Amino acid sequence: MNKLHFGNLSPSVTVEDLKELFGERNLSVADQVLLKSGYAFVDFPDQNSAIKAIETLSGKVELHGKVIEVDYSVPKKLRSRKIQIRNIPPHLQWEVLDGLLAQYGTVENVEQVNTDTETAVVNVTYATKDEAKEAIEKLTEHQFEDYSFKLSYIVDMDAAPPDQAPRTRRGGRSSRDQGTSQPGPSGDFGAPRNRQHDFPLRMLVPTQFVGAIIGKEGLTIKNVTKQTQSKVDIHRKENAGAAEKPITIHSTPDGCSSACRMILDIMQKEASETKTTEDIPLKILAHNSLVGRLIGKEGRNLKKIEEDTGTKIAISSLKDLTIYNPERTIMVRGSLEESCKAEVEIMKKLREAYENDVAAINQQANLIPGLNLNALGIFSSGLPVLPSAAGPRGAMPSMAPAGYNPFLAPEQEVVYLFIPTQAVGALIGKKGQHIKQLAHFAGASIKIAPAEGPDVPLRMVIISGTAEAQFKAQGQIHRKLKEENFFSAKEEVKLETHIKVPSTAAGRVIGKGGKTVNELQNLTSAEVIVPRDQTPDENDEVFVKISGHFFASQTAQRKIREIIQQVKQQEQKHQQGGAVSPHHSK
Repeated sequence: MNKLHFGNLSPSVTVEDLKELFGERNLSVADQVLLKSGYAFVDFPDQNSAIKAIETLSGKVELHGKVIEVDYSVPKKLRSRKIQIRNIPPHLQWEVLDGLLAQYGTVENVEQVNTDTETAVVNVTYATKDEAKEAIEKLTEHQFEDYSFKLSYIVDMDAAPPDQAPRTRRGGRSSRDQGTSQPGPSGDFGAPRNRQHDFPLRMLVPTQFVGAIIGKEGLTIKNVTKQTQSKVDIHRKENAGAAEKPITIHSTPDGCSSACRMILDIMQKEASETKTTEDIPLKILAHNSLVGRLIGKEGRNLKKIEEDTGTKIAISSLKDLTIYNPERTIMVRGSLEESCKAEVEIMKKLREAYENDVAAINQQANLIPGLNLNALGIFSSGLPVLPSAAGPRGAMPSMAPAGYNPFLAPEQEVVYLFIPTQAVGALIGKKGQHIKQLAHFAGASIKIAPAEGPDVPLRMVIISGTAEAQFKAQGQIHRKLKEENFFSAKEEVKLETHIKVPSTAAGRVIGKGGKTVNELQNLTSAEVIVPRDQTPDENDEVFVKISGHFFASQTAQRKIREIIQQVKQQEQKHQQGGAVSPHHSK
Protein backbone atom coordinates (compact mmCIF):
# COMPACT_ATOMS: atom_id res chain seq x y z
CA MET A 1 0.00 0.00 0.00
CA ASN A 2 2.90 2.37 0.76
CA LYS A 3 5.21 1.45 -2.11
CA LEU A 4 5.49 4.28 -4.65
CA HIS A 5 6.54 4.27 -8.29
CA PHE A 6 8.82 7.14 -9.35
CA GLY A 7 8.60 7.63 -13.10
CA ASN A 8 10.11 9.87 -15.80
CA LEU A 9 13.51 9.74 -14.11
CA SER A 10 16.63 10.79 -15.97
CA PRO A 11 19.05 7.88 -16.59
CA SER A 12 21.63 9.85 -14.63
CA VAL A 13 19.56 9.87 -11.39
CA THR A 14 21.14 7.86 -8.55
CA VAL A 15 19.77 6.41 -5.32
CA GLU A 16 21.72 9.10 -3.46
CA ASP A 17 19.96 11.80 -5.53
CA LEU A 18 16.58 10.44 -4.51
CA LYS A 19 17.51 10.14 -0.84
CA GLU A 20 18.88 13.69 -0.87
CA LEU A 21 15.61 14.90 -2.40
CA PHE A 22 13.60 13.11 0.28
CA GLY A 23 15.73 14.73 2.97
CA GLU A 24 15.27 18.20 1.48
CA ARG A 25 11.49 17.73 1.46
CA ASN A 26 11.36 16.20 4.97
CA LEU A 27 10.07 12.89 3.63
CA SER A 28 10.74 9.86 5.81
CA VAL A 29 11.44 6.71 3.82
CA ALA A 30 12.59 3.20 4.48
CA ASP A 31 16.09 2.18 3.40
CA GLN A 32 14.81 0.26 0.40
CA VAL A 33 15.02 2.26 -2.83
CA LEU A 34 15.02 0.07 -5.95
CA LEU A 35 16.35 2.09 -8.90
CA LYS A 36 15.91 0.96 -12.50
CA SER A 37 16.60 2.78 -15.76
CA GLY A 38 14.08 5.66 -15.92
CA TYR A 39 12.07 4.67 -12.84
CA ALA A 40 12.33 3.57 -9.21
CA PHE A 41 10.34 1.87 -6.46
CA VAL A 42 10.47 3.37 -2.98
CA ASP A 43 8.95 1.96 0.22
CA PHE A 44 7.46 4.48 2.64
CA PRO A 45 6.82 3.68 6.31
CA ASP A 46 3.11 4.54 6.29
CA GLN A 47 0.28 5.81 4.12
CA ASN A 48 0.61 9.36 5.42
CA SER A 49 4.26 9.51 4.31
CA ALA A 50 3.36 8.05 0.92
CA ILE A 51 0.61 10.61 0.36
CA LYS A 52 2.92 13.44 1.40
CA ALA A 53 5.53 12.24 -1.12
CA ILE A 54 2.97 12.12 -3.94
CA GLU A 55 1.54 15.53 -3.06
CA THR A 56 4.98 17.13 -2.62
CA LEU A 57 6.85 15.68 -5.57
CA SER A 58 4.62 14.44 -8.41
CA GLY A 59 4.65 16.87 -11.32
CA LYS A 60 6.24 19.54 -9.13
CA VAL A 61 9.93 18.65 -8.83
CA GLU A 62 12.60 18.54 -11.54
CA LEU A 63 15.50 16.13 -11.14
CA HIS A 64 18.37 16.17 -13.62
CA GLY A 65 16.27 18.13 -16.10
CA LYS A 66 13.12 15.96 -15.97
CA VAL A 67 9.89 16.50 -13.95
CA ILE A 68 9.32 13.36 -11.90
CA GLU A 69 5.98 11.57 -11.64
CA VAL A 70 5.01 9.76 -8.44
CA ASP A 71 2.10 7.40 -7.80
CA TYR A 72 1.26 4.20 -5.94
CA SER A 73 2.90 1.06 -7.23
CA VAL A 74 -0.09 -1.25 -7.70
CA PRO A 75 0.21 -4.45 -9.78
CA LYS A 76 -2.42 -4.64 -12.51
CA LYS A 77 -4.04 -7.72 -10.97
CA LEU A 78 -4.60 -5.75 -7.73
CA ARG A 79 -6.13 -2.71 -9.46
CA SER A 80 -9.78 -3.37 -8.90
CA ARG A 81 -12.45 -1.66 -6.78
CA LYS A 82 -10.32 0.53 -4.48
CA ILE A 83 -9.18 4.03 -5.33
CA GLN A 84 -7.78 7.04 -3.48
CA ILE A 85 -8.92 10.62 -4.03
CA ARG A 86 -6.58 13.45 -2.95
CA ASN A 87 -6.66 17.24 -2.97
CA ILE A 88 -10.27 17.39 -1.77
CA PRO A 89 -11.27 20.81 -0.37
CA PRO A 90 -11.27 20.56 3.44
CA HIS A 91 -14.64 22.31 3.62
CA LEU A 92 -16.36 19.97 1.14
CA GLN A 93 -19.36 18.32 2.82
CA TRP A 94 -19.71 14.53 2.99
CA GLU A 95 -23.07 14.79 1.26
CA VAL A 96 -21.58 16.56 -1.78
CA LEU A 97 -18.76 14.03 -2.06
CA ASP A 98 -21.20 11.13 -1.61
CA GLY A 99 -23.36 12.45 -4.44
CA LEU A 100 -20.33 12.87 -6.70
CA LEU A 101 -19.05 9.35 -6.06
CA ALA A 102 -22.50 7.81 -6.50
CA GLN A 103 -22.64 9.06 -10.11
CA TYR A 104 -20.25 6.30 -11.12
CA GLY A 105 -21.69 3.35 -9.22
CA THR A 106 -22.43 1.80 -5.85
CA VAL A 107 -20.02 2.95 -3.16
CA GLU A 108 -19.46 0.28 -0.52
CA ASN A 109 -17.15 2.27 1.74
CA VAL A 110 -15.49 5.66 2.09
CA GLU A 111 -12.91 6.34 4.75
CA GLN A 112 -10.76 9.37 5.38
CA VAL A 113 -7.02 8.99 5.61
CA ASN A 114 -5.29 10.82 8.44
CA THR A 115 -2.75 13.07 6.68
CA ASP A 116 -0.68 16.18 7.34
CA THR A 117 -1.90 17.80 4.13
CA GLU A 118 -4.23 20.79 4.19
CA THR A 119 -6.61 19.09 1.77
CA ALA A 120 -8.56 15.91 2.53
CA VAL A 121 -7.81 12.41 1.28
CA VAL A 122 -10.27 9.50 1.12
CA ASN A 123 -10.06 5.84 0.17
CA VAL A 124 -13.11 4.66 -1.75
CA THR A 125 -14.32 1.12 -2.41
CA TYR A 126 -16.78 0.61 -5.27
CA ALA A 127 -18.95 -2.46 -5.76
CA THR A 128 -17.29 -3.38 -9.06
CA LYS A 129 -14.00 -2.93 -10.89
CA ASP A 130 -15.69 -1.15 -13.82
CA GLU A 131 -17.28 1.43 -11.51
CA ALA A 132 -13.91 2.21 -9.94
CA LYS A 133 -12.35 2.51 -13.39
CA GLU A 134 -15.03 4.97 -14.52
CA ALA A 135 -14.57 7.04 -11.38
CA ILE A 136 -10.79 7.19 -12.03
CA GLU A 137 -11.40 8.31 -15.62
CA LYS A 138 -14.12 10.86 -14.88
CA LEU A 139 -12.92 12.34 -11.59
CA THR A 140 -9.20 12.72 -12.33
CA GLU A 141 -8.54 16.48 -12.55
CA HIS A 142 -12.21 17.11 -11.63
CA GLN A 143 -12.42 20.77 -10.63
CA PHE A 144 -14.19 21.79 -7.44
CA GLU A 145 -13.79 25.51 -6.87
CA ASP A 146 -10.00 26.01 -7.08
CA TYR A 147 -9.15 22.40 -6.26
CA SER A 148 -8.33 19.70 -8.81
CA PHE A 149 -8.93 16.12 -7.65
CA LYS A 150 -6.05 13.62 -7.89
CA LEU A 151 -6.91 9.92 -8.13
CA SER A 152 -4.95 6.68 -7.91
CA TYR A 153 -5.64 2.98 -7.67
CA ILE A 154 -4.69 1.49 -4.32
CA VAL A 155 -4.08 -2.18 -3.58
CA ASP A 156 -7.28 -4.23 -3.47
CA MET A 157 -6.36 -7.54 -1.84
CA ASP A 158 -9.85 -8.86 -2.57
CA ALA A 159 -8.78 -8.96 -6.21
CA ALA A 160 -5.74 -11.15 -5.44
CA PRO A 161 -5.74 -14.76 -6.64
CA PRO A 162 -6.68 -17.21 -3.83
CA ASP A 163 -3.08 -18.23 -3.15
CA GLN A 164 -2.12 -14.57 -2.68
CA ALA A 165 -5.07 -13.51 -0.59
CA PRO A 166 -4.14 -12.69 3.02
CA ARG A 167 -4.62 -15.57 5.42
CA THR A 168 -7.32 -15.36 8.00
CA ARG A 169 -6.01 -15.06 11.53
CA ARG A 170 -7.46 -16.79 14.50
CA GLY A 171 -10.75 -15.24 15.33
CA GLY A 172 -11.82 -15.26 11.71
CA ARG A 173 -10.77 -11.76 10.69
CA SER A 174 -8.58 -11.09 7.69
CA SER A 175 -5.35 -9.28 8.47
CA ARG A 176 -6.37 -6.40 6.27
CA ASP A 177 -9.40 -5.77 8.48
CA GLN A 178 -7.30 -5.33 11.59
CA GLY A 179 -6.28 -1.74 10.97
CA THR A 180 -8.24 1.27 12.12
CA SER A 181 -8.50 4.62 10.47
CA GLN A 182 -8.17 7.89 12.27
CA PRO A 183 -10.25 10.98 11.67
CA GLY A 184 -8.59 13.74 9.70
CA PRO A 185 -6.50 16.44 11.39
CA SER A 186 -9.50 18.65 11.89
CA GLY A 187 -12.11 15.90 11.90
CA ASP A 188 -13.11 16.71 8.34
CA PHE A 189 -14.95 13.89 6.61
CA GLY A 190 -14.67 11.70 9.73
CA ALA A 191 -13.58 8.13 10.27
CA PRO A 192 -14.68 5.19 8.12
CA ARG A 193 -18.39 4.83 8.34
CA ASN A 194 -21.22 2.88 6.89
CA ARG A 195 -23.20 5.79 5.56
CA GLN A 196 -26.41 3.79 5.71
CA HIS A 197 -26.16 3.97 9.49
CA ASP A 198 -24.74 7.46 9.86
CA PHE A 199 -27.36 9.48 11.72
CA PRO A 200 -26.10 13.03 12.21
CA LEU A 201 -27.11 15.41 14.97
CA ARG A 202 -28.58 18.58 13.48
CA MET A 203 -28.62 21.77 15.57
CA LEU A 204 -29.81 25.33 15.06
CA VAL A 205 -27.63 28.03 16.61
CA PRO A 206 -28.07 31.83 16.73
CA THR A 207 -26.09 33.46 13.91
CA GLN A 208 -24.42 35.82 16.39
CA PHE A 209 -22.55 32.87 17.98
CA VAL A 210 -21.28 31.28 14.76
CA GLY A 211 -18.04 33.26 14.83
CA ALA A 212 -17.29 32.13 18.39
CA ILE A 213 -18.01 28.49 17.49
CA ILE A 214 -15.61 28.65 14.52
CA GLY A 215 -12.96 30.64 16.40
CA LYS A 216 -9.97 32.56 15.11
CA GLU A 217 -8.67 30.87 11.95
CA GLY A 218 -11.07 28.00 12.71
CA LEU A 219 -9.13 26.88 15.77
CA THR A 220 -12.17 26.49 18.06
CA ILE A 221 -14.15 24.25 15.73
CA LYS A 222 -10.99 22.26 14.92
CA ASN A 223 -10.56 21.66 18.63
CA VAL A 224 -14.18 20.46 18.87
CA THR A 225 -13.79 18.04 15.97
CA LYS A 226 -10.45 16.75 17.26
CA GLN A 227 -11.59 16.18 20.84
CA THR A 228 -14.90 14.56 19.90
CA GLN A 229 -13.69 12.77 16.72
CA SER A 230 -16.58 14.35 14.85
CA LYS A 231 -17.10 16.03 11.53
CA VAL A 232 -18.88 19.34 12.09
CA ASP A 233 -20.42 21.29 9.21
CA ILE A 234 -21.51 24.86 9.97
CA HIS A 235 -23.77 26.03 7.14
CA ARG A 236 -22.95 29.68 7.71
CA LYS A 237 -23.18 30.82 4.08
CA GLU A 238 -26.74 29.61 3.63
CA ASN A 239 -29.86 31.73 4.13
CA ALA A 240 -28.06 35.07 4.30
CA GLY A 241 -29.52 37.29 6.99
CA ALA A 242 -31.22 34.44 8.85
CA ALA A 243 -31.25 34.69 12.66
CA GLU A 244 -30.14 31.06 13.01
CA LYS A 245 -27.78 28.72 11.17
CA PRO A 246 -27.87 24.91 11.03
CA ILE A 247 -24.94 22.79 12.19
CA THR A 248 -24.55 19.11 11.22
CA ILE A 249 -22.46 16.80 13.40
CA HIS A 250 -21.37 13.41 12.02
CA SER A 251 -19.97 10.99 14.58
CA THR A 252 -20.89 8.17 16.92
CA PRO A 253 -23.78 8.89 19.32
CA ASP A 254 -21.25 9.73 22.05
CA GLY A 255 -19.22 11.88 19.66
CA CYS A 256 -22.32 13.83 18.61
CA SER A 257 -23.30 14.41 22.24
CA SER A 258 -19.79 15.54 23.19
CA ALA A 259 -19.65 17.98 20.27
CA CYS A 260 -23.12 19.28 21.16
CA ARG A 261 -22.03 19.89 24.77
CA MET A 262 -18.90 21.78 23.63
CA ILE A 263 -20.91 23.96 21.23
CA LEU A 264 -23.49 24.78 23.91
CA ASP A 265 -20.68 25.61 26.32
CA ILE A 266 -19.00 27.90 23.76
CA MET A 267 -22.29 29.75 23.18
CA GLN A 268 -22.96 30.18 26.89
CA LYS A 269 -19.46 31.57 27.52
CA GLU A 270 -19.80 33.93 24.56
CA ALA A 271 -23.19 35.08 25.83
CA SER A 272 -21.69 35.73 29.25
CA GLU A 273 -18.78 37.72 27.82
CA THR A 274 -21.05 39.79 25.56
CA LYS A 275 -23.60 40.16 28.38
CA THR A 276 -26.39 38.61 26.30
CA THR A 277 -29.38 38.31 28.61
CA GLU A 278 -31.65 36.03 26.58
CA ASP A 279 -31.68 32.27 27.13
CA ILE A 280 -29.89 30.02 24.66
CA PRO A 281 -32.00 26.87 24.34
CA LEU A 282 -30.74 23.75 22.63
CA LYS A 283 -32.45 23.40 19.24
CA ILE A 284 -32.34 20.04 17.48
CA LEU A 285 -33.57 19.58 13.90
CA ALA A 286 -35.34 16.33 13.04
CA HIS A 287 -37.23 15.03 10.02
CA ASN A 288 -40.96 15.16 10.62
CA SER A 289 -41.40 11.46 9.83
CA LEU A 290 -39.34 10.65 12.94
CA VAL A 291 -40.89 13.21 15.28
CA GLY A 292 -44.15 11.33 15.84
CA ARG A 293 -42.22 8.42 17.31
CA LEU A 294 -40.19 10.80 19.49
CA ILE A 295 -43.40 12.30 20.89
CA GLY A 296 -45.02 8.91 21.44
CA LYS A 297 -48.64 8.04 21.98
CA GLU A 298 -50.39 10.89 23.80
CA GLY A 299 -46.96 12.53 24.22
CA ARG A 300 -45.71 9.91 26.66
CA ASN A 301 -42.14 9.66 25.32
CA LEU A 302 -41.62 13.40 25.41
CA LYS A 303 -43.11 13.75 28.90
CA LYS A 304 -40.80 11.03 30.21
CA ILE A 305 -37.73 12.77 28.77
CA GLU A 306 -38.82 16.05 30.37
CA GLU A 307 -39.34 14.34 33.75
CA ASP A 308 -36.06 12.40 33.61
CA THR A 309 -33.94 15.39 32.59
CA GLY A 310 -35.70 18.33 34.25
CA THR A 311 -36.14 20.16 30.95
CA LYS A 312 -39.02 21.72 29.05
CA ILE A 313 -39.33 20.58 25.43
CA ALA A 314 -41.36 22.21 22.64
CA ILE A 315 -41.63 21.14 19.00
CA SER A 316 -42.27 23.52 16.09
CA SER A 317 -45.62 23.52 14.31
CA LEU A 318 -46.47 21.33 11.34
CA LYS A 319 -47.51 24.50 9.53
CA ASP A 320 -43.84 25.42 9.06
CA LEU A 321 -43.16 22.32 6.98
CA THR A 322 -42.99 22.06 3.21
CA ILE A 323 -42.16 19.08 1.03
CA TYR A 324 -38.72 20.61 0.48
CA ASN A 325 -38.09 21.52 4.13
CA PRO A 326 -39.35 18.55 6.15
CA GLU A 327 -37.48 19.30 9.39
CA ARG A 328 -39.05 20.35 12.67
CA THR A 329 -37.26 22.16 15.50
CA ILE A 330 -37.13 20.48 18.92
CA MET A 331 -36.42 23.23 21.48
CA VAL A 332 -35.00 22.15 24.86
CA ARG A 333 -34.88 24.58 27.79
CA GLY A 334 -32.84 23.82 30.90
CA SER A 335 -29.33 24.08 32.34
CA LEU A 336 -26.35 22.96 30.25
CA GLU A 337 -26.24 19.63 32.07
CA GLU A 338 -30.02 19.08 31.77
CA SER A 339 -30.06 20.02 28.07
CA CYS A 340 -27.21 17.62 27.33
CA LYS A 341 -29.04 14.78 29.10
CA ALA A 342 -32.16 15.57 27.07
CA GLU A 343 -30.13 15.60 23.83
CA VAL A 344 -28.94 12.05 24.53
CA GLU A 345 -32.49 10.79 25.13
CA ILE A 346 -34.01 12.68 22.18
CA MET A 347 -31.36 11.43 19.76
CA LYS A 348 -31.74 7.92 21.12
CA LYS A 349 -35.44 7.94 20.20
CA LEU A 350 -34.83 9.54 16.79
CA ARG A 351 -32.01 7.13 16.03
CA GLU A 352 -34.18 4.17 16.99
CA ALA A 353 -36.94 5.32 14.63
CA TYR A 354 -34.37 5.85 11.90
CA GLU A 355 -32.86 2.38 12.37
CA ASN A 356 -36.33 0.83 12.16
CA ASP A 357 -36.89 2.63 8.86
CA VAL A 358 -33.51 1.48 7.54
CA ALA A 359 -34.33 -2.13 8.46
CA ALA A 360 -37.70 -1.92 6.70
CA ILE A 361 -36.12 -0.49 3.56
CA ASN A 362 -33.28 -3.02 3.49
CA GLN A 363 -35.83 -5.83 3.74
CA GLN A 364 -37.98 -4.53 0.93
CA ALA A 365 -35.74 -2.62 -1.52
CA ASN A 366 -34.57 -5.82 -3.20
CA LEU A 367 -38.13 -6.54 -4.31
CA ILE A 368 -37.76 -3.96 -7.09
CA PRO A 369 -34.43 -4.88 -8.75
CA GLY A 370 -32.40 -1.95 -10.09
CA LEU A 371 -34.54 0.67 -8.39
CA ASN A 372 -32.48 3.71 -7.42
CA LEU A 373 -34.18 4.98 -4.28
CA ASN A 374 -31.72 7.85 -3.74
CA ALA A 375 -33.60 10.20 -6.02
CA LEU A 376 -37.10 9.60 -4.72
CA GLY A 377 -37.07 11.42 -1.39
CA ILE A 378 -39.91 9.60 0.32
CA PHE A 379 -38.36 8.51 3.61
CA SER A 380 -36.97 10.13 6.73
CA SER A 381 -33.98 12.42 6.51
CA GLY A 382 -30.59 10.82 6.63
CA LEU A 383 -31.76 7.49 5.27
CA PRO A 384 -29.79 6.14 2.34
CA VAL A 385 -32.86 6.55 0.14
CA LEU A 386 -33.07 10.29 0.64
CA PRO A 387 -31.71 13.41 -0.94
CA SER A 388 -29.60 14.46 2.03
CA ALA A 389 -31.14 16.93 4.39
CA ALA A 390 -27.86 17.30 6.24
CA GLY A 391 -27.16 20.54 4.44
CA PRO A 392 -28.86 23.93 4.46
CA ARG A 393 -32.49 23.88 5.46
CA GLY A 394 -35.00 23.78 2.67
CA ALA A 395 -32.50 22.53 0.07
CA MET A 396 -34.25 21.30 -3.07
CA PRO A 397 -33.92 17.53 -3.39
CA SER A 398 -32.60 16.03 -6.58
CA MET A 399 -35.31 14.58 -8.77
CA ALA A 400 -33.22 12.89 -11.43
CA PRO A 401 -33.44 9.15 -10.84
CA ALA A 402 -30.33 7.56 -12.30
CA GLY A 403 -30.50 3.90 -13.23
CA TYR A 404 -34.22 3.72 -12.70
CA ASN A 405 -34.53 0.44 -14.58
CA PRO A 406 -38.05 -0.80 -13.84
CA PHE A 407 -39.60 2.44 -14.97
CA LEU A 408 -38.28 2.84 -18.49
CA ALA A 409 -41.73 2.97 -20.06
CA PRO A 410 -43.11 6.53 -19.97
CA GLU A 411 -46.71 5.31 -20.19
CA GLN A 412 -49.29 7.06 -18.05
CA GLU A 413 -50.82 4.88 -15.35
CA VAL A 414 -53.87 5.43 -13.15
CA VAL A 415 -53.95 4.11 -9.60
CA TYR A 416 -56.81 4.33 -7.10
CA LEU A 417 -55.43 4.57 -3.54
CA PHE A 418 -57.74 4.41 -0.50
CA ILE A 419 -56.85 6.43 2.61
CA PRO A 420 -58.66 6.95 5.96
CA THR A 421 -61.34 9.64 5.62
CA GLN A 422 -59.89 11.56 8.59
CA ALA A 423 -56.53 11.84 6.76
CA VAL A 424 -57.96 13.78 3.82
CA GLY A 425 -57.41 17.19 5.42
CA ALA A 426 -53.77 16.45 6.23
CA LEU A 427 -53.13 15.26 2.68
CA ILE A 428 -54.72 18.34 1.15
CA GLY A 429 -53.02 20.79 3.54
CA LYS A 430 -53.87 24.41 4.24
CA LYS A 431 -55.51 25.93 1.14
CA GLY A 432 -54.50 22.82 -0.81
CA GLN A 433 -50.80 23.60 -0.46
CA HIS A 434 -49.58 20.12 0.50
CA ILE A 435 -51.33 18.21 -2.26
CA LYS A 436 -50.14 20.79 -4.81
CA GLN A 437 -46.54 20.47 -3.63
CA LEU A 438 -46.83 16.68 -3.64
CA ALA A 439 -48.19 16.63 -7.20
CA HIS A 440 -45.39 18.97 -8.35
CA PHE A 441 -42.71 16.90 -6.61
CA ALA A 442 -43.96 13.58 -8.00
CA GLY A 443 -44.87 14.89 -11.45
CA ALA A 444 -48.32 13.34 -11.11
CA SER A 445 -51.96 14.38 -11.09
CA ILE A 446 -53.46 13.73 -7.64
CA LYS A 447 -57.19 14.10 -7.04
CA ILE A 448 -59.40 13.11 -4.14
CA ALA A 449 -62.70 11.63 -5.28
CA PRO A 450 -65.94 12.83 -3.62
CA ALA A 451 -67.16 10.77 -0.67
CA GLU A 452 -69.65 8.09 -1.62
CA GLY A 453 -71.63 8.68 1.56
CA PRO A 454 -71.68 10.66 4.82
CA ASP A 455 -69.87 8.15 7.07
CA VAL A 456 -67.55 6.25 4.75
CA PRO A 457 -64.29 5.17 6.48
CA LEU A 458 -62.15 5.46 3.33
CA ARG A 459 -61.70 8.02 0.56
CA MET A 460 -60.33 7.31 -2.88
CA VAL A 461 -57.26 9.19 -4.16
CA ILE A 462 -56.83 9.05 -7.95
CA ILE A 463 -53.18 9.26 -9.03
CA SER A 464 -52.26 9.63 -12.71
CA GLY A 465 -48.68 9.59 -13.95
CA THR A 466 -45.73 7.49 -15.05
CA ALA A 467 -44.49 4.57 -12.97
CA GLU A 468 -41.84 6.82 -11.46
CA ALA A 469 -44.44 9.45 -10.58
CA GLN A 470 -46.65 6.75 -9.06
CA PHE A 471 -43.79 5.54 -6.87
CA LYS A 472 -43.04 9.05 -5.62
CA ALA A 473 -46.66 10.07 -5.05
CA GLN A 474 -47.73 6.87 -3.32
CA GLY A 475 -44.57 6.86 -1.21
CA GLN A 476 -45.18 10.42 -0.04
CA ILE A 477 -48.79 9.61 0.84
CA HIS A 478 -47.69 6.57 2.89
CA ARG A 479 -45.13 8.74 4.65
CA LYS A 480 -47.63 11.52 5.35
CA LEU A 481 -50.08 9.11 6.99
CA LYS A 482 -47.28 7.72 9.16
CA GLU A 483 -45.91 11.06 10.31
CA GLU A 484 -49.39 12.42 11.04
CA ASN A 485 -49.93 9.46 13.38
CA PHE A 486 -52.85 7.90 11.49
CA PHE A 487 -50.93 4.69 12.13
CA SER A 488 -49.12 3.93 15.39
CA ALA A 489 -45.32 3.96 15.67
CA LYS A 490 -45.06 0.16 15.48
CA GLU A 491 -47.84 -0.25 12.91
CA GLU A 492 -47.00 -0.42 9.21
CA VAL A 493 -48.95 1.80 6.84
CA LYS A 494 -50.98 -0.67 4.80
CA LEU A 495 -53.34 0.75 2.19
CA GLU A 496 -55.62 -0.74 -0.43
CA THR A 497 -54.83 0.10 -4.03
CA HIS A 498 -56.89 -0.62 -7.13
CA ILE A 499 -55.51 -0.75 -10.65
CA LYS A 500 -57.39 -1.50 -13.87
CA VAL A 501 -56.30 -4.28 -16.18
CA PRO A 502 -57.74 -5.37 -19.56
CA SER A 503 -60.32 -8.08 -19.00
CA THR A 504 -58.25 -10.31 -21.33
CA ALA A 505 -55.31 -10.03 -18.86
CA ALA A 506 -57.32 -10.75 -15.70
CA GLY A 507 -57.06 -14.52 -16.21
CA ARG A 508 -53.29 -14.24 -16.62
CA VAL A 509 -53.03 -12.31 -13.33
CA ILE A 510 -54.95 -15.10 -11.59
CA GLY A 511 -53.16 -17.94 -13.38
CA LYS A 512 -54.21 -21.54 -13.70
CA GLY A 513 -55.88 -22.58 -10.46
CA GLY A 514 -54.82 -19.24 -8.91
CA LYS A 515 -51.12 -20.13 -9.30
CA THR A 516 -49.94 -16.72 -10.55
CA VAL A 517 -51.81 -14.68 -7.97
CA ASN A 518 -50.54 -16.96 -5.18
CA GLU A 519 -46.95 -16.55 -6.43
CA LEU A 520 -47.48 -12.78 -6.56
CA GLN A 521 -48.63 -12.76 -2.96
CA ASN A 522 -45.73 -14.92 -1.79
CA LEU A 523 -43.18 -12.77 -3.62
CA THR A 524 -44.48 -9.36 -2.61
CA SER A 525 -46.17 -9.96 0.78
CA ALA A 526 -49.15 -8.06 -0.61
CA GLU A 527 -52.70 -9.38 -0.81
CA VAL A 528 -53.79 -9.47 -4.46
CA ILE A 529 -57.44 -10.06 -5.33
CA VAL A 530 -59.11 -10.16 -8.75
CA PRO A 531 -62.83 -10.00 -7.84
CA ARG A 532 -64.81 -12.56 -9.82
CA ASP A 533 -68.00 -11.79 -11.71
CA GLN A 534 -66.87 -8.23 -12.54
CA THR A 535 -68.52 -6.56 -15.50
CA PRO A 536 -65.82 -4.93 -17.67
CA ASP A 537 -66.17 -1.14 -18.03
CA GLU A 538 -66.51 0.79 -21.31
CA ASN A 539 -62.74 0.27 -21.92
CA ASP A 540 -63.10 -3.49 -21.36
CA GLU A 541 -61.13 -3.25 -18.10
CA VAL A 542 -61.61 -4.75 -14.63
CA PHE A 543 -60.15 -3.93 -11.19
CA VAL A 544 -57.35 -5.73 -9.36
CA LYS A 545 -57.20 -5.00 -5.62
CA ILE A 546 -53.82 -4.83 -3.86
CA SER A 547 -53.40 -4.46 -0.09
CA GLY A 548 -50.11 -4.16 1.75
CA HIS A 549 -47.30 -1.92 2.93
CA PHE A 550 -45.66 0.45 0.47
CA PHE A 551 -42.92 -1.77 -0.98
CA ALA A 552 -45.20 -4.79 -1.16
CA SER A 553 -47.86 -2.80 -3.01
CA GLN A 554 -45.32 -1.27 -5.39
CA THR A 555 -43.80 -4.62 -6.27
CA ALA A 556 -47.22 -6.15 -6.89
CA GLN A 557 -48.18 -3.20 -9.11
CA ARG A 558 -44.98 -3.60 -11.16
CA LYS A 559 -45.47 -7.35 -11.58
CA ILE A 560 -49.09 -6.93 -12.67
CA ARG A 561 -48.08 -4.20 -15.15
CA GLU A 562 -45.50 -6.64 -16.57
CA ILE A 563 -48.22 -9.25 -17.09
CA ILE A 564 -50.42 -6.64 -18.84
CA GLN A 565 -47.48 -5.70 -21.08
CA GLN A 566 -46.86 -9.35 -21.99
CA VAL A 567 -50.53 -9.88 -22.86
CA LYS A 568 -50.56 -6.77 -25.06
CA GLN A 569 -47.39 -7.85 -26.87
CA GLN A 570 -48.83 -11.32 -27.51
CA GLU A 571 -52.06 -9.81 -28.84
CA GLN A 572 -50.07 -7.52 -31.16
CA LYS A 573 -48.00 -10.46 -32.45
CA HIS A 574 -51.20 -12.45 -33.00
CA GLN A 575 -52.75 -9.57 -34.93
CA GLN A 576 -49.62 -9.12 -37.04
CA GLY A 577 -49.48 -12.85 -37.68
CA GLY A 578 -53.12 -12.78 -38.66
CA ALA A 579 -52.43 -10.04 -41.19
CA VAL A 580 -49.65 -12.05 -42.84
CA SER A 581 -51.38 -15.46 -42.67
CA PRO A 582 -55.15 -14.95 -42.67
CA HIS A 583 -57.05 -17.54 -40.66
CA HIS A 584 -59.24 -19.74 -42.87
CA SER A 585 -62.37 -21.12 -41.27
CA LYS A 586 -63.49 -24.57 -42.37
